Amino acid sequence: MKMWAGRFRQPLDAGFESWQRSFPFDRRLLGQELAASQAHARALEKAGMISHDELRAIVAGLDQIAEKATASPAFLEDESAEDVHHFVEKKLVELIGETGYKLHSGRSRNEQIATDLRLYVLQAIEQAEKQVGELIGVLLARAEQAGGAAMPAYTHWQRAEPVLVAHWLLAYVEMLFRDVERLADCRKRVNLCPLGSGAVAGATLPLDRVEMAQQLGFDAPTGNSLDATCDRDFALEFVQVLLQLGLHLSRWAEEMLLFSTQEYGFLALPEPYSTGSSAMPQKKNPDLLELARGKVGRLAGNCNALLVVLKGLPLAYNKDLQDTQEPLFDAAETMLALLPLVTGWMRQVEFNYARMQEAAQSGSLNAWAAATYLAERGVPFRMAHERIGKAVQFSLEKGCELQELSLEELRQFSPEFEQDVYARLSVESVLALHDVYGGTAPARVKQAIGEGKRKLASMREATHAHA
Repeated sequence: MKMWAGRFRQPLDAGFESWQRSFPFDRRLLGQELAASQAHARALEKAGMISHDELRAIVAGLDQIAEKATASPAFLEDESAEDVHHFVEKKLVELIGETGYKLHSGRSRNEQIATDLRLYVLQAIEQAEKQVGELIGVLLARAEQAGGAAMPAYTHWQRAEPVLVAHWLLAYVEMLFRDVERLADCRKRVNLCPLGSGAVAGATLPLDRVEMAQQLGFDAPTGNSLDATCDRDFALEFVQVLLQLGLHLSRWAEEMLLFSTQEYGFLALPEPYSTGSSAMPQKKNPDLLELARGKVGRLAGNCNALLVVLKGLPLAYNKDLQDTQEPLFDAAETMLALLPLVTGWMRQVEFNYARMQEAAQSGSLNAWAAATYLAERGVPFRMAHERIGKAVQFSLEKGCELQELSLEELRQFSPEFEQDVYARLSVESVLALHDVYGGTAPARVKQAIGEGKRKLASMREATHAHA
């Protein structure tokens, strides 16, 4: 029996009926639907709409539905269920009889789907926070393992200055911590309960909305029934956060991909996350990195789909909102499948520290340090910059590095050079020169790793508190 059939005299067009069903994809909300239904049933008993025995029967029936769905995926194969709400009502009536129809007293599918989706997003946020935390933990461990190894840092994709490999890895840690903060901030606006909002104007029964919200772990009930039944801002915001996270993973993938090429040789691709060529036997292809980079397009498409569906919708619920579900589900499931793979890749990748160190010592990456040396001796920095630029050009013409020029040659460009300049131009000295908070000096990087560990521990405690 349809949940709305009384008004109608003609059957639905068979093609339309099949086409408009959401159960093929919203059945993934079964757990959320059952939890929300139990909270609603308890509110109905408190309001005097069902007896205690009826409540017990309804709760037991809902528990049986959960058990059957867990025991057999075939249980969810139902060609007649319009949506997850209809499916639960059908199965409940099959299990406990007509008492099952009482569960829908005082509520609407409009508030049900809004509640289910919020619960889904809250659970996805919790999973994403845990998975990002795992990735951050691995990056911190790899940064610590890298020790004093150096590599070139790039601006405009040209070698700029040497940095510690650890400092480079910590840049991604910073990005990921921002993503976790966005997830936590998103949770604040998701964590409100629409139950009791009815179809549009609020429930027709004196339901205790605060108690229902508390039972489901929400912070509070939503404040306006019109808004609550059609609000999907939380879904859009969550997918936007996932898109930002995807952008960071895409940037990571791009650098790892480039650094794995023979031209760079900074790392060796881990075989468990790579594939070969069907034509060229020598190939090892960075498939995980390429797919991680590609997934951001999928996430962007999901985000755009939500934007377009929501644009211009009048209050309150409109069937268009059904089309916000699949982009939300796909974005969440895409990211939750990707993160553990990225973490596994990062655990197994092998860095060629010798090659990275060699690259950090070539290309006059100590030029700024040389200009700083002159500035410390009273040469205005702009003039020091020009003199070192000329010295670099001279070394290029000579086919050597800046530090390989003799003291006599250096003094052609600035008489302030002394023998101690060579110690200042070593990789170790150049790294140590950047001794500011957030810089690549070894002591600062060690400090940053410690701070990262403490921040991660605090983040995990906060995530556990929301579980």
